[in-house]
Amino acid sequence: MSIAKHQDRAEQLLTAAGILPVVTVHTLDQARAVSAALLEGGLPAIELTLRTPVAMEALAMLKRELPDVVVGAGTVLTVTQMQQAIDAGADFLVTPGTPAHMADALAEAPLPVVPGAASPTELLALVARGFRICKLFPATAVGGLAMIKGVAGPIPELKLCPTGGITEATAGDYLSQKNVVCIGGSWMVQDAWIRNGQWDEVKQSAAAAAAIVKAARGA
Repeated sequence: MSIAKHQDRAEQLLTAAGILPVVTVHTLDQARAVSAALLEGGLPAIELTLRTPVAMEALAMLKRELPDVVVGAGTVLTVTQMQQAIDAGADFLVTPGTPAHMADALAEAPLPVVPGAASPTELLALVARGFRICKLFPATAVGGLAMIKGVAGPIPELKLCPTGGITEATAGDYLSQKNVVCIGGSWMVQDAWIRNGQWDEVKQSAAAAAAIVKAARGA
């Protein structure tokens, strides 16, 4: 499948998600419970970060046990991690940034990818390789809404998933931008809730986030 078709699929996945919870877990039980709570709350897709020793095993487990959850592997930093995530069954891949060698590898990946960038120059380099669905990270630190509005004119074909510093209060403003296909956030998967097993809090926050998506899209 061509990169263009994989990017079409990435756009479909992120559009369906609306808000992509950025999830970090330390046990398989945490991964199972938090993903189920998010799904029950109305958020069907997650970005599972590869920041902990259990992450790759958790990814594979979620694909086996919770097939209704769309699982993206996040914080993919190396080609080795990319291949491990593919082998574990990831539905898509997300990088926080994309050096040239990673961009080359991602362009050949057999599944949708959302490469990360933090500047117009980086975004243009990704567009030149055929990517038109990109993660803007860290979104608020690099200009937030002003950056997103700024790149909409010169790169009209680019769709963004801004992540980093976005809150429940600002989510709707980001989703209302014409070049934003999805946003990433962690306010609905707070570390303390995961650590303490407060899955009802996760579910309620996910439901509120899903309502924000519907309101922003006029659904």
